[in-house]
Order: sequence, then C-alpha cells, then structure tokens
Amino acid sequence: MYGSLRVIDDPAWLRPHLEALTATHEADQIEPWHVSDAPGDYTGKLMQGIVGIELSIARMTGKWKVSQNQPASNQAGVVAGLRERETEGSARLTELVAERRKTEDSTR
Repeated sequence: MYGSLRVIDDPAWLRPHLEALTATHEADQIEPWHVSDAPGDYTGKLMQGIVGIELSIARMTGKWKVSQNQPASNQAGVVAGLRERETEGSARLTELVAERRKTEDSTR
C-alpha cells in the first residue's frame, strides 16, 4: 500500500479503535473481556503507550497467493487443515486453493 501516514496519540480517537480491536479478538470467548472491565486510570495509562497510525491509501498492489508455489503435498496439507476448521472463511479459501491447483495443473 502506498499513501500518507498520520500518527495519532489522541485518546478520544484511540479508544474506539482499542474497543473494536478487543471486541473482535474476544468475540469467541465464553465471557468476552471488554476494555471497560479494566479500571479507567489503568486503561488511561496503557493508552499513553499506544500510538495510532492511519494510512490514507493512494494506491495498492497485491499478489495472488494461495499456495500455488508449493508442492502438491503441501497444498493437500493446506486443504486438509482448512477443512478441519469448518468455518465459512476456511471453506472459501479451501475452494480457492483447490481451484488454483486445477488451473496450475491444466497449464502444465
């Protein structure tokens, strides 16, 4: 990614991002922890050590990588591991890896 970076140390800007990040990573817990569970003064001190970085994206370049550069045995291991996860995201990625394998095999 290419663009302009902005460093942000404003607690009013950081707090919602910290709360969203925490909510995302705690979502699968039986009793998810929330930033508000910690004492305010403790959280305030921790936030003094956090620096937000915002990137205004001007241009992106990417590379399609779904294990196509790996030997067939590694690709099979990736597919098997993804199938074990039984999530929507892993199912879609399994399809991509398998589809890419077929494409690579047909071009040889």
